[in-house]
Amino acid sequence: MSNLTGNLREVGRSFFPLGWTAFGGPAAHLGYFRTEFVHRRGWLGDAAYADLVAMSQFLPGPASSKVGMALGYGRAGLAGMAYSWLLFTFPSALILTVFGLAVPGSGVSWLDGLLAGLLAAAAGVVVHAIVGMAKKLLTTPTAWALALISSALLLVAGSAWQLAVLAVAGLLGATVLRRFLPTSQAPDTANDLRAVPAGLAWGCLGAFFLLLGGLAAAAQFTDSYLVTRANAFYQSGALVFGGGHVVLPLLEDQFVGAGWLSQQEFLAGYSVAQGVPGPLFTFASYLGAVDGGIAGAVLGTVLIFLPGAFLTLSALYFWARWNHLAWLRGAFSAISAAVIGLLVAALWDPIITHGVTGWASGMIAVAAGAALFFKAPPWAVAVGAALAGAVLL
Repeated sequence: MSNLTGNLREVGRSFFPLGWTAFGGPAAHLGYFRTEFVHRRGWLGDAAYADLVAMSQFLPGPASSKVGMALGYGRAGLAGMAYSWLLFTFPSALILTVFGLAVPGSGVSWLDGLLAGLLAAAAGVVVHAIVGMAKKLLTTPTAWALALISSALLLVAGSAWQLAVLAVAGLLGATVLRRFLPTSQAPDTANDLRAVPAGLAWGCLGAFFLLLGGLAAAAQFTDSYLVTRANAFYQSGALVFGGGHVVLPLLEDQFVGAGWLSQQEFLAGYSVAQGVPGPLFTFASYLGAVDGGIAGAVLGTVLIFLPGAFLTLSALYFWARWNHLAWLRGAFSAISAAVIGLLVAALWDPIITHGVTGWASGMIAVAAGAALFFKAPPWAVAVGAALAGAVLL
């Protein structure tokens, strides 16, 4: 019990500051996680972290939240998984819930500058992550080619194609390109990531499909607030690949199309969601608050993340059993290279295009990246960027 308590404290010390300072979207979040959990705390190695990131791209829901939940589980079991999700999600969920209940307009210039500084720093965070991952993972010309081609395709076609790009990369890595990719032994998941029991993994997989089908069926026969909203949030978390921005059309169809929210209310919440830390999926907290008060906010926050939690536990189990297979290692080597290309594309749009808008924000981005290269803690980088933004932007 004392060991579990100590591990939970470590989860708390890690995720509490990240929940309040992790601005910039999933690409930046993954950079913060790598700095905190691979480099500073040594919870897992670079290879295992790269596999975890690659695996998360093939599961529906928010990528950074799934990685965070897996890290929490790896450190302190189910309690650690729930605790890491709560700490990483609570700040943005709280802010968006309050906004949904009160719908205030701030217009406070220094607060706008503070947020702008944090968004600018996200560019430096992602550059730091890309350089670090490239050194470890892009060790052959083929891996470099996959990363560059993936980046170019996503820059041209947009983020909606990221799952297709990763799937093609994985297929090529498992077959014709396997012998041209970096070869390494499978990471020691027994040391890097806590094993998921078979019963828990299969139970989560069954619960995922049971709720997906059961809520959809029940919503056809009742107008109950609880059932219809639970179905809308759960479906949005279960059926969307590609992160927060991709879930918006489905949420708009569910809530605006059904007349639960007006178009103006929906867009106002989306605008505010861009300026809060943590996962964009907490936009569900705002929708629930506008539609059903605090109870609606809690319902939305839990139900939109629940499918990803179920599938993360199931995927960790199957990955631990199969990661020694040569074709699967090849697939994940290729996917890891393509993920670096994905991060490069995300660095440009939306991070640089939205966060680096002039010389001052550019200097903040460069300073944030330099500080991380000199091993400054991420929370200190975030605080410094926020203060610089409040003064300069």
